[in-house]
Amino acid sequence: MIRVAVVGATGYAGVELVRLLVRHPEAELAMVTSDSHAGIQLSRVYPHLTGIADFELQAFDPDRVAEEANVAFLALPAGLSSTMVPSLRERGVRVIDLGGDFRIPGPLFREWYKKDPPSDAVREEAVYGLTEWNRERVAGASFVSNPGCYPTAALLGLLPAVRNRGVEADGLIIDAKSGVTGAGRGVNLGNHFAEVAENFKAYKVAEHQHTPEIEYHLAVFGQGSARVSFTAHLLPMGRGILVTAYGTLTGEWREWTTERVWEVYQDAYRQEPFVRVQPAGQWPQTKEVRGTNLCDIGLTVERRTGRMIVVSVIDNLVKGAAGQAVQNLNVMMGWPETMGLDLVPMYP
Repeated sequence: MIRVAVVGATGYAGVELVRLLVRHPEAELAMVTSDSHAGIQLSRVYPHLTGIADFELQAFDPDRVAEEANVAFLALPAGLSSTMVPSLRERGVRVIDLGGDFRIPGPLFREWYKKDPPSDAVREEAVYGLTEWNRERVAGASFVSNPGCYPTAALLGLLPAVRNRGVEADGLIIDAKSGVTGAGRGVNLGNHFAEVAENFKAYKVAEHQHTPEIEYHLAVFGQGSARVSFTAHLLPMGRGILVTAYGTLTGEWREWTTERVWEVYQDAYRQEPFVRVQPAGQWPQTKEVRGTNLCDIGLTVERRTGRMIVVSVIDNLVKGAAGQAVQNLNVMMGWPETMGLDLVPMYP
């Protein structure tokens, strides 16, 4: 049994971590923090946790975290974990960071996030936690940088094709849609019910901060360069992400059938407990992964245009955030990867 802390427990990703960790058989949730709600019970902020997680929220203090926990999950907006991670690592606390600070190199972070990047020394310790494609490095890590929600869905959907040189990595088109929880719990006009309901819109067109993360890790795991056009859209629902990606077929793949490409994806994910490749002609839906750490993938070859079309769906708060973080914890500790994550989708 290890003791864990959730730093930033009152955001949507933080409270999802609490939901998963309070029932984890090998991790004891020992501490929850929130600078904005310090001194009150978490169950007052989230009454659905009454009698389940009646922890008193504390202000962040690295010494206190180190006293209480072996591992800290950071569920914070971009820019905050840059200062917190060094203080925790100096005290021997293992860290899983759900923020964007350590996912990409410093110059890219400064360009896309408009914030000062973390120091190179700390960044070099970070291991990118796309578990299915980086499991060996995660297993030996003391500091994991959890992928973003959109990049998780996009990378899992595209990497088997990119890695096998089946599609041109330069020129990929990624059309992505998310529920409103992806924007966090903070109040702003764009998330008001009257603005979101019965509406559908694109946002941060050609400037979304997840673009460089997708490109960078397509190149790392795909073993080459990548350039994508990524557009995010806001759906009038609470949780879920659906990504539709288009790639131009190349090499021998231009002659392949959907069934042959499907076999490549099956081979890539056959042993993966959280990735399900749908039969040809069957297309994944967000409801079919709701509340779980699953990623469902469907694909087809469009012979007329010479393109492959891939659709991937995840729950943005689970596989796109808290669930993937717990998956990484399991791998880091040498536990069964599905421990605490054997969840059945909520339907309808």
